[in-house]
Amino acid sequence: MTATTTPPSTLDAERLDLLAALATARSTLINTTRGLSDEQAGKRPTVSALCLGGLIKHVASTEEGWMRFVVEGPSAIHYDLPEGVTWADLEAGTAREVPQWAIDRQNDFRMLPGETLAGILERYEQVAARSEKVIASVPDLSATHPLPEAPWHEPGAVRSVRRVLAHVIAETAQHAGHADILRETLDGQTST
Repeated sequence: MTATTTPPSTLDAERLDLLAALATARSTLINTTRGLSDEQAGKRPTVSALCLGGLIKHVASTEEGWMRFVVEGPSAIHYDLPEGVTWADLEAGTAREVPQWAIDRQNDFRMLPGETLAGILERYEQVAARSEKVIASVPDLSATHPLPEAPWHEPGAVRSVRRVLAHVIAETAQHAGHADILRETLDGQTST
């Protein structure tokens, strides 16, 4: 994946700055995997379930989901629960059935059999390119959509494109820090 991208020069300064900040966070994250094998990228060197390949999958999936939200609104993100399952059941681990979106989210944090680091990085590059197109095409960064219902969203809350992009930048940077710890634990190397 390229460390930085070159957004169209026709973008306004705010979009250029936000996309540059996201490119920097992405670069820091992907640099933690430089020189690793698939096996190393899938290792969980700490007590957490996190691995480097999984962190990149998670960040790519999160960014992709939020860009769908920017384009489609709340219908792009679903937190539907199976019939008879409550949020309390799900949080307690006592749900008789786990929704597919929750399973997918758990799988985003690990490298599954057959996945390769190169494939994960290629997908992340595709997601990044799509995100830049979305941000370039949105007429107004202040445009908002209501958030879908979920226990972690305030009822009636909305998010602007600007706030979504700030969230994606923060999420990417936060996980780049996690990735640095994982890489240093694996072999003493860091992304910097």
